Amino acid sequence: MELEIMEKMKTRLVNLAIVILLLFGLLTIFMAGSVILDLFGIRGKEGQYVPFVVWANLVCGLLYVMSAIAFFQLRRWAVWPLVLAVLILVITLGGLLLYINSGGLYENKTLFAMVFRTAVTLAFAYLVKKVLDTQRNGNLVLETKEKI
Repeated sequence: MELEIMEKMKTRLVNLAIVILLLFGLLTIFMAGSVILDLFGIRGKEGQYVPFVVWANLVCGLLYVMSAIAFFQLRRWAVWPLVLAVLILVITLGGLLLYINSGGLYENKTLFAMVFRTAVTLAFAYLVKKVLDTQRNGNLVLETKEKI
């Protein structure tokens, strides 16, 4: 009985992580797309935004959504879009630091957001890998839809 309750809790936590990853991706796509396309006056509200950072965020948002869908389906490759996103973010963060050191205009919140996004993406990559490894080894049974 307790084991069954624990399995249901684990399933709910994994499903919550999937929803958070999906929402994080959709919000990222919306915000980056809004800055790029200047929707809803968001570009003006962002101040001194750095275009290559916004484009990197857009790509990462798409990767988050892809990973969330694959994670929901318990696809083993669900972690790889997140690994790619981490690589993109690390390279972009390095580029941002070079841009800042060369006197480029930026907002302090951009630097904080890049570090935060990189840490969150790393955490999601770790979580997805851990859950999929545990599930593959038979130590976690998740209630999911039938695999396509």
